[in-house]
Amino acid sequence: MKNLVPALSRVPSRPNWLLATLLMLSLLMASGLAQAKTAPESFADLAAQLLPSVVNISTTQVIEGRSGMELPKLPPGSPFEDFFKDFFDRNQPQGRSRKATSLGSGFIIRDGNYVVTNNHVIQDADEITVILHDNTRLKAELVGRDPKTDLAVLKVKSKNGKLTAVKFGDSTVARVGDWIMAIGNPFGLGGTVTAGIISARGRDINSGPYDDFIQTDASINRGNSGGPMFNLKGQVIGINTAIFSPSGGSVGIGFAIPSSVAESVISQLIKHGEVKRGWLGVNIQTVTEEIAETLGLKNPAGALVANVITDGPAEKAKVQPGDVILKFNGKKVDKMRSLPRIVADTEVGKSVSIEIWRNNKMIFLEAKVEELDDATEVASRTTGDKQKGKESLVKKLGLKLSSITPGLRDKYSLDKDAKGVIVIKVEADGPAAEKGIRPGDVIVEISQQEASGPSDVAEKVAEAEKAGRKSVLLLLEGQRGLRFVAIRIDKS
Repeated sequence: MKNLVPALSRVPSRPNWLLATLLMLSLLMASGLAQAKTAPESFADLAAQLLPSVVNISTTQVIEGRSGMELPKLPPGSPFEDFFKDFFDRNQPQGRSRKATSLGSGFIIRDGNYVVTNNHVIQDADEITVILHDNTRLKAELVGRDPKTDLAVLKVKSKNGKLTAVKFGDSTVARVGDWIMAIGNPFGLGGTVTAGIISARGRDINSGPYDDFIQTDASINRGNSGGPMFNLKGQVIGINTAIFSPSGGSVGIGFAIPSSVAESVISQLIKHGEVKRGWLGVNIQTVTEEIAETLGLKNPAGALVANVITDGPAEKAKVQPGDVILKFNGKKVDKMRSLPRIVADTEVGKSVSIEIWRNNKMIFLEAKVEELDDATEVASRTTGDKQKGKESLVKKLGLKLSSITPGLRDKYSLDKDAKGVIVIKVEADGPAAEKGIRPGDVIVEISQQEASGPSDVAEKVAEAEKAGRKSVLLLLEGQRGLRFVAIRIDKS
């Protein structure tokens, strides 16, 4: 190998440009290697700097004891009544309350008087104690908590002045493969440092409506909840919250709330003691490739509006079912589940622009965001009928359809005001069966046009075929509520 390059340089048949190319490639490779991030030799300096800002959290909950055995039911005036009552009064154990304790982690922010942790760490606690790195114990006061994001803020007072606080970093610039460090209190062992990389981003683990977790392979166990995830600059980019583990121990799959989600929630908890979230008033669903094709979208992106809540901000802004929201308040809606987070983070009372795809063109609306009320009832859309008693088999979809009759209304327990086209039979091997459509489902719209009778459905399918489209879009109302379904057109 040592003689490889000199040998090349002596070959007279090789043109000079080849040597120049080889040299250039060598320089580019060397430059790329120089710029590549390498693993740190040690995390010791970073750990020493950050450990004083990470705390252990101990909670105590008083649980009332049971009253013990109960007096058996006896007939009134029974001769055994006095006997059993006297026996139970003398032998009944007194109900005793007991204290249950649990442990978690947290970290100090702002001016050193606030501690961030998970809501599930302090939930239902009667007493909360923050234990500093030097084992100083401080009584903590709950400032506010947010179950939806599993975050809580505590307030403490130190006799020795301000505590060492850490700062948040920008989790949006963190990349898969970046090094991170986690500090926490696993199994009550105290300040424990682990390291790893970011394994994935944007994870939805079905723990709440605003899931957007950072996944890491750093060792995270029970007791790490509420502890910080640091980047190599010593900034908090995540709050360790959950693990995936069949055994209960670390298997290298941990999840952290990103700082991009946590910062605004924490600020509101400190300011208001609660979180005020924005509300748009729509029911949405995913834009699949088939739905995108039927709507004329190049890519399956955005959030498809399935229903608009009566008197909500969206209805006032003239948003319609079938609209695809692509941008909200200037922020791109890449996928359906991005929209609830974007809306929730929007200031209540703010007027925002909405970019919508409707009827094969972009339109722009403006909506005034209202405050989300957990008690708000979602109104289900109801619909009427015209062409009574007509049935039709739409073979291209594998559906037998009928206009709504009094008999069918009773058979399928439809609302008295329901209108549209009702499915009375689904062919087992047809396109509709593939999408889970069932008898009793009502087709409210097809291709974003009202369906008054079976003939409307057949006409729209024929129009779609003539236009070269592979599927049609149905708005269905059934047991699963109002939803859009794209069904392929059977060409056989």
